[in-house]
Amino acid sequence: MTHPASPSAARRRPAALLFGLALAVTALALPPRAAHADPVTWKREGWGKTDFSKTSVKWSEIRSGGPPKDGIPSIDKPKFIAVAADKELTPRDPVIGLEIAGDARAYPLRVLIWHEIVNDRVGGVPVTVTFCPLCNSAIAFGRRVKGKLLDFGTTGKLRNSDLVMYDRQSESWWQQFTGQAIVGAMLGTQLKMLPVRLESFAQFKARYPKGKLLVPNNPQMRRYGENPYRYYDSAQFPFLYNGDMPKGIEPMARVVVVKSAGTGASGPAVAVALSALRKTGSYKLGDVDLKWDKGQASALDNGTIAKGREVGSVTATRKTADGKSLDVPYDVTFAFVFHAFHPKQPIAVK
Repeated sequence: MTHPASPSAARRRPAALLFGLALAVTALALPPRAAHADPVTWKREGWGKTDFSKTSVKWSEIRSGGPPKDGIPSIDKPKFIAVAADKELTPRDPVIGLEIAGDARAYPLRVLIWHEIVNDRVGGVPVTVTFCPLCNSAIAFGRRVKGKLLDFGTTGKLRNSDLVMYDRQSESWWQQFTGQAIVGAMLGTQLKMLPVRLESFAQFKARYPKGKLLVPNNPQMRRYGENPYRYYDSAQFPFLYNGDMPKGIEPMARVVVVKSAGTGASGPAVAVALSALRKTGSYKLGDVDLKWDKGQASALDNGTIAKGREVGSVTATRKTADGKSLDVPYDVTFAFVFHAFHPKQPIAVK
């Protein structure tokens, strides 16, 4: 959402100073808008089609992230090149890897950090690939819901510091972290989460040497490759979040969240601290096998994404009845995010 213009890490300056400095430019270089949380104000902002009589959340939980509706523009006509043809990414660059029916595509965070949503078709399946920088949450969803084909944009709103998306067909509002509609005609509808990997570009290329790589439609449109959230993941506290903090773990510590395969938030989500997984390289979380490998840079550390500190990559697989390992939906997010949406669920720290 808003891009905090933080010139120094919280480990060198207090978090209050870090976020007390001017908010960075939005995707359209517009100033932040007032954070009024009520349908009357939102309708004046262009949300006349949204059915605000249907909601599962309190209006006070939704706040402005700075940009207006579509101020951070989704990518609706994505452009790809062969991974072998790339001359911009480094091996450590983080990408979201998605494969369906032999069609493998990598969505670099150097692009998604500026757009947050890509509406695409992979292997003939309509999908939306999302990244919320304030939550470090990388999730892909199917776009066909109840026989309707949806495409998504950014509302400019946040809830629990997480991206609130909207579909352009009904203008219902959806929570990115859960994939569930929280306001509007589609209220309560659950998007199907698709297995993706948040991995390094080198790891994706090794898996899919003939895969495709998302590239900007207009390379001059944004400062692709730069991180507008400098040192955010080293901050003491999250940005634009007023909820409870988790106990026994730092709020900005990365955690691996495993979600029910194919059904998103309808099943229980479980989490383990990334530090615990890194110590051993593997971890059993219920019936899911987690593995960690080095080589991926944090997208939310250095001003240049490729120079971010090492965070490594995670895989999450489950054994089938015939002994095969299949990827399952998972997320590598911050502890405060998991706690905000699953306050009764503990986070394993060892």
